[in-house]
Amino acid sequence: MFTASGVPVMDKLIIYQIFTRLFGNQNTTNRPYGTRDENGVGKFNDINDLALQSIRQFGATHVWYTGILEHATQTDYSHYGIRPDDPIVVKGKAGSPYAVKDYYDVDPDLAVHVPDRMAEFEALVQRSHAYGLKVIIDFIPNHVAREYYSDVKPAGVVDLGQNDDVTVNFSATNNFYYLPGQAFVSPERNEQECSPSQHRLHEFPAKVTGSGSITASPDANDWYETIKLNYGLNIFDGSRHFDPIPNTWHQMLDILLYWASKGVDGFRCDMAHYVPVEFWQWATRRVKQRYPDLIFIAEIYDPSLYRPFIFEGGFDYLYDKVGLYDSVRELMEGRGSCYNLTRVWQQESGDFSQHMLRFLENHDEQRIASRFFANNPWAAIPGMTLSATMHTGPVLIYFGQEVGVRAEGAEGFSGDDGRTTIFDYWGLPRWQGWLNGGNFDGARLSDEQRDLRAFYQQLNYLVKGSDAIQNGYFYDLQYVNDNGQSPGYDAHQIYSYLRYTDRQKLLIVCNFSSQHTYETSVRIPDTAFVAMNLEPARTYQFTDIFMANLTIEIVGSTGLPLLLPPWSVRVLEIKS
Repeated sequence: MFTASGVPVMDKLIIYQIFTRLFGNQNTTNRPYGTRDENGVGKFNDINDLALQSIRQFGATHVWYTGILEHATQTDYSHYGIRPDDPIVVKGKAGSPYAVKDYYDVDPDLAVHVPDRMAEFEALVQRSHAYGLKVIIDFIPNHVAREYYSDVKPAGVVDLGQNDDVTVNFSATNNFYYLPGQAFVSPERNEQECSPSQHRLHEFPAKVTGSGSITASPDANDWYETIKLNYGLNIFDGSRHFDPIPNTWHQMLDILLYWASKGVDGFRCDMAHYVPVEFWQWATRRVKQRYPDLIFIAEIYDPSLYRPFIFEGGFDYLYDKVGLYDSVRELMEGRGSCYNLTRVWQQESGDFSQHMLRFLENHDEQRIASRFFANNPWAAIPGMTLSATMHTGPVLIYFGQEVGVRAEGAEGFSGDDGRTTIFDYWGLPRWQGWLNGGNFDGARLSDEQRDLRAFYQQLNYLVKGSDAIQNGYFYDLQYVNDNGQSPGYDAHQIYSYLRYTDRQKLLIVCNFSSQHTYETSVRIPDTAFVAMNLEPARTYQFTDIFMANLTIEIVGSTGLPLLLPPWSVRVLEIKS
């Protein structure tokens, strides 16, 4: 089977994700559980002209600045008028950027001059735009920090929870859910990390935890540092109360418009599927009425919600984690099958693939080069090529991925788990080779790292320069090459497909095996030639336009002979 999905508006964004706190940090101390002053912290101003120029030259179209909003932290900024946080509800010294403490402010860690923190962020937005880069930030709608309090909310804004009736567990007019008669109890693990004199939080009645756990004493593996927002869905009995519009809806819309007014071009919406799709439908329409080009990206892990979140909720793009990421990762780890790639488009996202954001790393996932994943950054060649070229939707690269950051060892709250910490102050040695004292020129990278980065940049340029990849139809070739139809073709390890428009035709072949070189033939059926408006019986040149110096001339219907080394790809342009 094959798909010839409708040609969409050009959606081939290349999103470069920056974890802002870590990106510009040149400190190499890396003391576990180290403070800001011990381990250092990156700043808005570190993302200077040289950095933005290098990102643009790398091929990115958008930058997702992660960790911008003010969040709970163990660093004390009270002398700047910012309320301190009780350490028993802060994960790590720096704190989780997804435990937002003030929706209307930015993280003071990121400012050179804390009183000027918003101006420094606004200057970063302006610099990014000056280099032709659009700006995405996080919108975290499902939960906030337990001690949420806005120090800088605009005049007339009612703070979250300010007018709640705390005597009831649910009210459609409340911002939070409550457990009347019960006091919040922090997990014992955190109690042991702090001296009793630091404990001042007394949450009574307890609020429902951000994960939705209906307990006053969430465990240490829960999102205990956060509390869940109430969008009119009664989590105690499942009833829905969306008319009249709940207060939380209006407050969240105001927050979205606030950041859009500062020049933000898009929102990556954290755990979007934990918020009713009815809210998204209501909010995205209103935001886009004023900012029609602004994009919404949903972090979502439930394929049954993909269609409603796109076609009802108004999302431009959804995470393709449960489908494509999981299938590609299995292949990269040597335990998957390319048949799962066919299953993804056939059963999950084939007719709206242009809305799926593909990636192999982000702040939540393990680094490719870590021992918890592939243990080798070069394993990404087939998987990243496929993720970037299989369909017309956007692709994401996480900073450091392109130079093989490994995330080795425990940083503090973040253990030795293959992920770059989002909770701690830290420096990334392999990344700092590219940073090179703020020059962003890679002068201290190894030769292997330079070669790896060159692969990613070449892939970005391929994507940006190809009409077929940006705008074309997709045709899966597995069904005409598997089960011995093409000699030497292992359909569990090799995946082949066409991307084509009237102006360009491409054959893309990926070998996911880390061990085997395949000498095979890739057959293109007559129906595919007809779909591309080509005659099967004619002679064509197949020229690699990506990683190999290769041109093969054959009669179209006879099959293309290829030698595929381990972890290799061929991107062949078809011309008569």
